[in-house]
Amino acid sequence: MERPNAWNRYSDDQLQELETLAAEYIDFISTNKTERACASAAVRLAQAAGYKDLNTLIEQGVSLSAGDKVYALSHGKTLLLATIGRRPIEEGMNILGAHIDSPRLDLKQNPLYEAGDLAYLDTHYYGGVKAYHWVATPLALHGVVCRRDGSTVDISIGEDPADPVFCISDLLIHLASDQMKKPASEAVEHENLDVLIGGRPLAATDDEKIEEPVKRRVLELLAERYGIEEEDFLSAEIEVVPAGRARELGFDRSMILGYGHDDRVCAYTSLKAELDVSDVERTSVCLLVDKEEIGSVGATGMTSRFFENTVAEIMTLAGEDNPLALRRALARSRMLSSDVSAGFDQLYADRFEKRNAAFLGRGLCFNKYTGSRGKSGSNDANAEYMALIRDIMDSAGVAFQTCELGRVNAGGGGTIAYILAEYGMDVIDSGVAVLSMHSLWEVADKADVYEAYRGYKAFISRA
Repeated sequence: MERPNAWNRYSDDQLQELETLAAEYIDFISTNKTERACASAAVRLAQAAGYKDLNTLIEQGVSLSAGDKVYALSHGKTLLLATIGRRPIEEGMNILGAHIDSPRLDLKQNPLYEAGDLAYLDTHYYGGVKAYHWVATPLALHGVVCRRDGSTVDISIGEDPADPVFCISDLLIHLASDQMKKPASEAVEHENLDVLIGGRPLAATDDEKIEEPVKRRVLELLAERYGIEEEDFLSAEIEVVPAGRARELGFDRSMILGYGHDDRVCAYTSLKAELDVSDVERTSVCLLVDKEEIGSVGATGMTSRFFENTVAEIMTLAGEDNPLALRRALARSRMLSSDVSAGFDQLYADRFEKRNAAFLGRGLCFNKYTGSRGKSGSNDANAEYMALIRDIMDSAGVAFQTCELGRVNAGGGGTIAYILAEYGMDVIDSGVAVLSMHSLWEVADKADVYEAYRGYKAFISRA
């Protein structure tokens, strides 16, 4: 059951729509490289599309009815958008869920130090990364610094062509004979992923001795340019990410090379689908969450009560203020847990089982199950729901494929699907196939981005 390449089916108008979407997406992931930035950008887009802040509506005691659009933001990192449908919410919602965090390096709370006449920032890795990816490549710093007085400084250094960039040094090949004998997982130690940020010492008079002069100069620059001091790192969230924009890939410009396709390619297309569908039978929800890469934990992860509590607030404003109605709504909902899938890579073909692999250019991916070692930890969608999904996609003319995450026992992975499935709702994993997942620069096909958007629109309109 080989699926055809989606590129062969497009009209001129569809090709134009595809290229417009790809350009918008490239801008989105180039500008928003952290979960905070993604959430803020999504709020701005939602407000422009007429969505109202749920907290404001609660304070005003406003009632919700069919066609109303609301959003709720949690801790600046997790976002829910909803369009109220014509049917009671108790009958279930159509939910698109994706995550907006990506693998990266985070600064430690006490990160700044000087050694060997150079200044560094100490880091801890976030999510599944190969340490050797991060050396000898341009890096940028993004995040926030919160001062004791309650004020916040936004940090974004390394993206503007006029900005400096940063890097993690690698061992020169001439001295690397021992390093080259190590397994890839040990060639670069994660504790050594410290970011080089300065090398010029603070000027001193002839009779003056300055301790850690390079670090001192860095601190002076931070105070001068950002108004922050060393202790402010204690209440900062600064992420180290690859510097530079996403780019079109290939002579034919058919693909996109960018940081954070996992999972912002699914988050952006889910968001855009929600924004572009204004009239729905069942209430539609777009849920963009944090912390998936480290287990969906914490106040902004999918395991928090944010989703359930927000749905309860929405139902109350819609006149369905009943705990049992909430439970029924959750159980009767349908969800696409949108996350990227492993694209078939001919260079590593032995890691895949070709008949059940995702191929770039063949459309939206559906993973009936993920997990590892006998589907452990997986949500395994039932056959009835898979049949419904097939009908929705075929009726809308969406190119799609079914796949699994590599050969049996080759590895595995998971998404937020199993968490929502605990409510009893139907959930299936869906998303875009990518190459080089969890590397600094991942590869996605423009046709798959376009089909994801079309598939998500079809789902919230017809499920």
